[in-house]
Amino acid sequence: MSNSFVHLHAHTEYSMLDGAAKIESYLDKVIEHGQPAAAITDHGNLYGALEFYHSAIKKKLTPIIGYEAYLINDSRFERPDRENNKRYHLTLLAENTTGYWNLVNMASRAFTEGYYYKPRVDYDLLKEHSEGIIALSGCLGGEIAQFLAPDASVEEGNKEGERSYSKALEKAKFYQSIFGEENFYIELHNHGIEQQKVILPDLLKISEEIGAPLVATNDSHYVNKNDDSAHDALLCVQTNATLDDDTRFKFDGSGYHVKSSEEMRKLFPDKKFPKACDNTLEIAERVEYSFSSPKYYLPAFPVPDENNSIEEYLNQKVLEGAKGVYPEITKEIMDRIDYELEVINSMGFASYFLIVGDLMNYAKENKIRTGAGRGSAAGSIVAYCLGITGIEPLKYGLLFERFLNKGRKELPDIDMDFDERYRTDVIDYVINKYGEDKVAHIITFATIKAKQAIRDSARVLGLPFSSGDKVAKMMPPMILGNTATISECLKLDEDNKSGYSKEFYTASSELRDQYKKDEASSFLY
Repeated sequence: MSNSFVHLHAHTEYSMLDGAAKIESYLDKVIEHGQPAAAITDHGNLYGALEFYHSAIKKKLTPIIGYEAYLINDSRFERPDRENNKRYHLTLLAENTTGYWNLVNMASRAFTEGYYYKPRVDYDLLKEHSEGIIALSGCLGGEIAQFLAPDASVEEGNKEGERSYSKALEKAKFYQSIFGEENFYIELHNHGIEQQKVILPDLLKISEEIGAPLVATNDSHYVNKNDDSAHDALLCVQTNATLDDDTRFKFDGSGYHVKSSEEMRKLFPDKKFPKACDNTLEIAERVEYSFSSPKYYLPAFPVPDENNSIEEYLNQKVLEGAKGVYPEITKEIMDRIDYELEVINSMGFASYFLIVGDLMNYAKENKIRTGAGRGSAAGSIVAYCLGITGIEPLKYGLLFERFLNKGRKELPDIDMDFDERYRTDVIDYVINKYGEDKVAHIITFATIKAKQAIRDSARVLGLPFSSGDKVAKMMPPMILGNTATISECLKLDEDNKSGYSKEFYTASSELRDQYKKDEASSFLY
């Protein structure tokens, strides 16, 4: 372990169109290099943190959850004009579970309170949530680096003017006072950028003057060295540019791949940069999280009669609802109701159905238009009797098991549609009745599927739209929501034991024929 190294600065696909490294391939490369731990430090968000954590644990790697903050030295509530909208980068790593939750708090408040072009944090947030955090001074976009190399700005409006070692030193002492001497590191980068080389002696001097340890990091935006061209194309997609545009945004320097321990120790030899690489291992050894097993935090539905259990109350409400929607409750109807209630109650979802039914009832009482129900929830007669859905499942032969069954231990998904003009009213009702701490918004991540990737690739290469569109239309259709990759279409994976690689390959003969014939489609592979 003494000869190894830990990547503390890596961006995954969750940094939208900036990081071209998928979590699985990134971690596999770390294992290939014989490194014991890896970090995720996406810009301004923690979207990939839990997926990264679970994937790393499965691969027997130490996961380090990090966050590259957009820091401002004014109040996060201010909205300055563009010229004065200075943002700096600061790398924050969660040392323990407390630190993780502090990162979550900071990231959330950066969006809800500090969002202005980017989700921003200020010094007040750093001070309030510093416990359990290991802070690194940042890259060239960091505040300390900006005082040492003001022309190396990576954020608009960051130029401070004259270079000032004394201000950089003062700022380093300030960070050290926030996080503690043992929790603040001077971060070193070397991607062949001239400004990075120029400030290295100053960073070493600051480290010595304040007793802050050095740490060598590598800003990894893709996995393999030869992925740089693909990452460059991804930046073109983000900025709506083409590869032949000399004025487009591109990364300075090189080597933004997952480097080996030998590569890093060659860049930062111990004699010149004492313990800079070893300290990555020390940080990894300090990191330990203790997350509880996944569980549901459903609010308790208020039962009017304390002598009744929540399950008994659900049974009562369903039977009342059945009498309202069926002229006669036949044996077939009753058998279906009993069966569904047994499954729902045994899985502990009685409150869930009562809460959802309560929301729909509130909307109807307040003349807010609702939908009749979408997706597999329409197969539930309990949902129909509670007024959650408006489709009678027995009439159309809809299956309850597609919606909920004991073999799938997860909360059922009920899609509800409300008139968008009154959506806020429904949310306010939920908050007021069940408590703000029981209500959360969820997000859907946009992903670039194969067809869109083909069209985007054709555009950034300067090819006519028809070229990309023609190839995209040859991609096989989805199978149960799964989309084929280009590799699955062009090459049969005999080792694929799961998924639909064989089916996708079989359905892609036209695409392979076109690939062989048309040189214009060679950008695919």
